[in-house]
Amino acid sequence: MLRKLCITVLVLTGLLAAATLRAQGYPAKPIHVVVPFAAGGANDIQARIVSQKLSESLGQPVLVENRPGAGGNIGSEFVAKSAPDGYTLLFVVSSVIVINPHIYEKLAYDANRDLVPVAMCCEISQLVVVNPSLGVRSLNELIVLARANSQALSYGSMGNGSTGHLNMEALKQMAGINAMHVPYKGAAPAITDLVSGRISMMIVSYGVTQSHIQAGTLKVLAVGSKERSTALPDVPTVSEAGLKGYEAPEWIGMFAPAATPREIVSKLNAELVKITASTEFRERLRKNGLEAPRVKTPEEFAAFIQAERQRARLLVKSTGAKID
Repeated sequence: MLRKLCITVLVLTGLLAAATLRAQGYPAKPIHVVVPFAAGGANDIQARIVSQKLSESLGQPVLVENRPGAGGNIGSEFVAKSAPDGYTLLFVVSSVIVINPHIYEKLAYDANRDLVPVAMCCEISQLVVVNPSLGVRSLNELIVLARANSQALSYGSMGNGSTGHLNMEALKQMAGINAMHVPYKGAAPAITDLVSGRISMMIVSYGVTQSHIQAGTLKVLAVGSKERSTALPDVPTVSEAGLKGYEAPEWIGMFAPAATPREIVSKLNAELVKITASTEFRERLRKNGLEAPRVKTPEEFAAFIQAERQRARLLVKSTGAKID
């Protein structure tokens, strides 16, 4: 019995030592960061900024590879089924991780089981924006208008089950108002119709509305994040504006295949935390309406994601949003 116990201890010690050596020698070759969307979008742009900094700190090329399709599922599946050695990573927006599992009937991978969180890299400021022709100056005035004219308002989103769809449904539920959902195939056509007055309002990221807000063709009423946006410090949060506890979170983070050695995940996390904490990086985020991440460790990130998945599950159930 004692002999078996000694052998078990030696085996476990050997495995731990081997994992430590792998981490110490990591990375020994180029790292591939998969973006599951086309080049040029916010997800892709941030991936290239982070990858450049990561390459500088790790001393190896960090190459961005776009694998778009199926709402981010194609690229995510590719990473989920890659070797768990730290050389193939996923850089992805939150909706793919927390919403897609609830709205797609059949997925060839399980984001919860097959991917491990490495680090949150930024948070995306979500804004409640309206067409100025509505004549409302605050979120409270919008709610009063909606209650008085329950059939008059409509809102756009980037499709059924999108972040904008579910976040607006959550706001409607908390405010006790109604508004017709108009899904679009992307942000550009939705914003075009919002500016022209074909729809009344949206919850959408600052990045795609910035020029219209500055030009006065759209009016921002509130920020959906827990804290005020550093890009729009004078705009209240939805919670401050009266809907206590409301949040419309969206973020971008890095993931690795499950079973990636803990030491490698920790090394990547430490480098990414240093990158996202730098003054230069935070200033670049601020200019694009993005925020530095609140959560730091992989454990904090994993717990945050689990809470977000539960929130998304309840919203998808209440809206009936599905994609075949």
